[in-house]
Amino acid sequence: MKNFSVTFVVCTLVIVGSVSRAHSQDTPKPAQAATSRNGSHDFDFEIGTWKTHLWRLVDPLTGSTKWVEYEGTSIVRKIWDGRANLVELVADGPAGHFEGLNLRLYNPQSRQWSLNFAGSKSGTLSPPTIGEFKDGRGEFFSQETLNGRAILVRFVISDITPDSCRFEQAFSDDGGKNWEVNWIAIDTRVKGEA
Repeated sequence: MKNFSVTFVVCTLVIVGSVSRAHSQDTPKPAQAATSRNGSHDFDFEIGTWKTHLWRLVDPLTGSTKWVEYEGTSIVRKIWDGRANLVELVADGPAGHFEGLNLRLYNPQSRQWSLNFAGSKSGTLSPPTIGEFKDGRGEFFSQETLNGRAILVRFVISDITPDSCRFEQAFSDDGGKNWEVNWIAIDTRVKGEA
């Protein structure tokens, strides 16, 4: 009787498994969610040389309203057939000389970009801001520290045309409830560059 029970249980499991497999093969699967778009060429519009006019808030998140202005040049080079690019920014103004570098990398798995910035004074990369473009607007976020305090960073690329675009950075020290803009740049393409 014991052998019969074991045989019966094994046969039942085999039959249930077979029916389950057959059912799963015959049952139509729900349509897969729309495939996320390939954003690996989102920055192609920016390849070339740009005149940059930028404003920087001197002491963010302190209540300061003192802004400084710079005029300069941004050169954007395509790397890896557009899946990465390198931005070199050089600008001058009453507050002095500024040099920055931004390495942007596209992650094909997440379909997002990481923006990795370094200023010449520090010589180190800041934590990457990560995000993507939707409807012609790029939004990128990170968590960093400012004066020893954790903050959120939001970087937005908007107003994109073949010959101009706008960059805006904002900080939040209250978890994203309020944002204070601290960097605005308007880039205009240098004629003859594409």
